[in-house]
Amino acid sequence: MKIYRGWRRLLLCLPLVFLLPHLSSVFELHQSSNVEELPKKHNKKFDHLVLGPAAGQGLPNRLQCQGLKALHKAHFSSPSHIATSGETVSFVTVFAVYNYSSHSYDDKSSNLVTVGNASYGKAERSMAILHVFINFIQVSMPQSNVIILTDPASELSVGRNSVTVFPIQGEYSRDKLMLQRIKSYIAFLERRLKEYSERPDHVNHYIFTDSDVAVVDDLEPIFQKNHKFHLALTFRNNKNQPLNSGFIAVRGTTDGILRAKLFLQKVLEIYSSKFMKASRMLGDQLALAWFVKSHPSFDVKRFTRPQAFMDEIHGTSVLFLPCALYNWTPPEGAGQFHGMPLDVKVVHFKGSRKRLMLESWNFFSSSDSNISDMLCLVLKSGRTKYDF
Repeated sequence: MKIYRGWRRLLLCLPLVFLLPHLSSVFELHQSSNVEELPKKHNKKFDHLVLGPAAGQGLPNRLQCQGLKALHKAHFSSPSHIATSGETVSFVTVFAVYNYSSHSYDDKSSNLVTVGNASYGKAERSMAILHVFINFIQVSMPQSNVIILTDPASELSVGRNSVTVFPIQGEYSRDKLMLQRIKSYIAFLERRLKEYSERPDHVNHYIFTDSDVAVVDDLEPIFQKNHKFHLALTFRNNKNQPLNSGFIAVRGTTDGILRAKLFLQKVLEIYSSKFMKASRMLGDQLALAWFVKSHPSFDVKRFTRPQAFMDEIHGTSVLFLPCALYNWTPPEGAGQFHGMPLDVKVVHFKGSRKRLMLESWNFFSSSDSNISDMLCLVLKSGRTKYDF
């Protein structure tokens, strides 16, 4: 009986033997860490940057950070001189100006958000994001132009070099903005088709993006290395929403512009007939996915592998680019939890990460840090919701 009791005590103690060293190491790690931990409750928004561990540490071909310093530089290319070959790249974004009612400013201090030395009211925040969007393009691709599609009634004025405001009539309300965005893209491409006949010797490629993206590398190689595509889309390993509409590239030839216009017109038809319940958000992405998947020979399994590929979709040659490089978003996408690729080209600050976009630009522009160091800030801050 005593022997049985002895074995019983030994068996009860065994788990503690294995657990104690582990608990000790966790305690030491917690004590030695001088980085603020990520919040456990993700529904809380913060009015300051919250740094956490950088995902992907020790993994090959991922950004490695020590604090806010990159241990080795990302594979960024020098800005190209594509203009000398008679070709240019222009960025196109849809931007809407909303008038906030006076009663929303009863307590002005509660509406102010401070980033660095600047404070922004509710009406100025989207303009601040737009200017940072332009800033990143002018650093990474200084010879590129920015074209802003907007409501003619908004009387938008940006006052920046190489930036053009392009009014297009439409319905720019919040509930219809995603639907209007596709309509504006189509109207813009139709206008460009007419202008192209007047200047056939000049090729202007177009990249349609959301205004909350940071272009951190030269994107001209998309057009130089892939000569056969008409339209380029970004994809991710997501069953219901594999395509993200925040980045669409169009080859600036007659055929490219025409095919891209016809493609988007089909997407618009599907959007209007099948996904109007999602007109405020996601409807365009659902319509994109439906149209691509409806092609009989398309293999949806290709979305699970993060390699670029080309396919013909209903007469349009489409280049599919991985979001991990051309539309990287913290913390969304399977690639995020494996870190940030060294050769990332575009960072998309969706949703609650708008403050992080401004903080990243301030960090880059007000210090001797480079783009790689700035990406460490993004990587370590990207899983937090902010107040912007």
